[in-house]
Amino acid sequence: MLPTPYVKCDYDKVYEPAEDSFLLLDSLENEQIYLANRFQNKLAVVCELGPGSGIVSTFMMQNKMPSQNSIYLALDINPWALDATQDTAKRNDCNKVYLETIQSDLTSSTRHNQVDLLLFNPPYVPAETIPEIPETRDDIDTWLDLALVGGKDGMKITQLVLDQLDTTLSSEGVAYILFCARNRPEEVVKSMASHWDITLVEHRKAGWEVLSVYRFIRKTPH
Repeated sequence: MLPTPYVKCDYDKVYEPAEDSFLLLDSLENEQIYLANRFQNKLAVVCELGPGSGIVSTFMMQNKMPSQNSIYLALDINPWALDATQDTAKRNDCNKVYLETIQSDLTSSTRHNQVDLLLFNPPYVPAETIPEIPETRDDIDTWLDLALVGGKDGMKITQLVLDQLDTTLSSEGVAYILFCARNRPEEVVKSMASHWDITLVEHRKAGWEVLSVYRFIRKTPH
């Protein structure tokens, strides 16, 4: 088994690693050989949306996934999450790996079709509204709510990312996205199946939630 990064953060400010985080780590570990074969030591741009504590990005850096030539982007609207991600990387001796932490509203700061590997554990808790982005770092409760609240059906934020996959991923790009059962992932798969090959990588009951990680790649033209 691959080592889990050591994390020490202020969880009043960033999302604490939980069952969903560890399911995503397990999924990526299971996909290690697939990813290595797909990228075969090519320069790969790895982008995590909403890194929170930084545990997933650091896991990828520790294990040189998908290849030794990877560079890593961690994009989060929460400035505390960017600080935490840098701290987690340092605590796990990833100082020599290229990591750029960027305050960004989802993929708005990326160039089109430049991301080779996209990772996303989204805010998926259903709620009537999503909080407005705070004007200062000190509105800690709202920053944390943004890591959790996913709007109607918990899918508003996830759907924005799904709608942008075609312009986000490179031609050989891969995305791993986590869903809970209330997000109705089977319906998502059906709605996107004409253009995307979608694979269920992991599925697990975690307390009262049922969580799944799906892999998305473009369909090969016939």
